[in-house]
Amino acid sequence: MSLATELEHLLTQTDIVLTDAQKTQLLTYVELLNKWNKAYNLTSVRDPMEMLVKHILDSISVGKFLTGNSFIDVGTGPGLPGIPLAILYPEKNFVLLDSLGKRITFLRQVVFQLKLTNVTPMLSRVEQFQPEQPFDGVLSRAFASLEDMVSWCHHLIAPQTGRFYALKGQYPESELQQLPDGIELVTSHEVHVPSLVGERHLVELKKV
Repeated sequence: MSLATELEHLLTQTDIVLTDAQKTQLLTYVELLNKWNKAYNLTSVRDPMEMLVKHILDSISVGKFLTGNSFIDVGTGPGLPGIPLAILYPEKNFVLLDSLGKRITFLRQVVFQLKLTNVTPMLSRVEQFQPEQPFDGVLSRAFASLEDMVSWCHHLIAPQTGRFYALKGQYPESELQQLPDGIELVTSHEVHVPSLVGERHLVELKKV
């Protein structure tokens, strides 16, 4: 089965609607990830078919829960969930932050080849990064505990309206009990990702 056929099959199990151009961008991204991974070791997922489920669908399945127009993806790694979400929402802006140079080099190549005008890769440690404007949302996927995420990223979001979005596996009950003062749970969503084994949750937090 081709990657394109598999992507179509996965999408039929969701309510996500993509244009042909968006599908092509997602497939090109997987091909680039697969090619660069051999030299740069960007992800432990080696099989492009698996990347479609564990990286692409896993990232875009949370899109409908995000509010706002400007997002920063902290500890983005090879661009997850930022690149798939930027393809899904060309009208929203995404800063992809990582402290490893080779990942940013890869992301710049992705941005160039996919002609993404709404993505800015940034090389920095999260606690040292000072944005010109606060973001509507901070995204994190497999980046840190909730406690670390909010303490490292508290300066990145708008005080009243900004949201922290953490992509998690199982519902992080114990992590939520350890949230620092001034941070509270807004809501959490159980996310259905086709063909993915195991639970997925999106946890939304805010400053109070």
